[in-house]
Amino acid sequence: MLDAMSMDQLRTFIAAAEEGSFSAAGRKLRRAQSVVSQTLANLEMQVGFSLFDRSGRYPQLTEQGRALLDAARAAASSMDGFKAKARTLAEGLEAELSVAVDVMFPIARLTEAVRLFHQEFPGTPLRLDVEALGAVVQPLLARRCRLAVVGSYPDVPAECETGFLFEVPVVAVAAAGHPLAALPAPIARSEAARHVQLILTDRSSLTEGRQFGVVNPNGWRLADLGAKHAFLRAGLGWGGMPRHMVEDDLARGALVELALEASPVLGSAFSMYASWRKDAPPGPAGRRFIELLRAV
Repeated sequence: MLDAMSMDQLRTFIAAAEEGSFSAAGRKLRRAQSVVSQTLANLEMQVGFSLFDRSGRYPQLTEQGRALLDAARAAASSMDGFKAKARTLAEGLEAELSVAVDVMFPIARLTEAVRLFHQEFPGTPLRLDVEALGAVVQPLLARRCRLAVVGSYPDVPAECETGFLFEVPVVAVAAAGHPLAALPAPIARSEAARHVQLILTDRSSLTEGRQFGVVNPNGWRLADLGAKHAFLRAGLGWGGMPRHMVEDDLARGALVELALEASPVLGSAFSMYASWRKDAPPGPAGRRFIELLRAV
């Protein structure tokens, strides 16, 4: 009996467990409730025990049902991966590679990776959009790009997979004449909060109401990293920057590194990683581009 079990039955089981009712599962799967009920009844007949307790107003997973749920999810995910891989192989080389890149990504490294990519795939147009925070991930979720190179946004959506690239060191800085630059280390966060903090932001809905490394909630918010860099050099505030972008300023003394007290909110580096949708993994060109970003 178990050999006749289908992936459709497992997906129906997962939907009913996650939605909390057979009618809600039917709406999610765009099926009649009677079809959902019959599908689950057939599955229970095949496994030999009840998956749901139907005695209450809403069906509840039985102990055996709870024990099988994770295995059903793993089987469904594995099948999704198989189908996505098969689609990618059937597609062959991408007609175009569209990538959203985090503004924090080192531009010299990106430029070299693009140069090498163009040498290997001269017939594959490359479309790059440089964004910040959630605006890097949002076009990936909306299927407006195939790859996202993420760093400043810390979350990985459930529908995406990632591949680690490298770490980018970050440093808190201010102009040499800024009041914080004259303070001994470590600088208390309460003291830093008394001064304007320049905060990188974005226009995506993914970051609404969220704070990333914000010490002063009344700081100035800028959607452009270049503007933030210019404001820092002009002494208009303090803030965190990728070290590679301010290395020359630090060497010339135009900016000073601030030794803030240790905090879990402000780390010393963030991870760059490539991300793609589980149902649309990169093809040959995309996979090679990821390799180049990691290897350069």
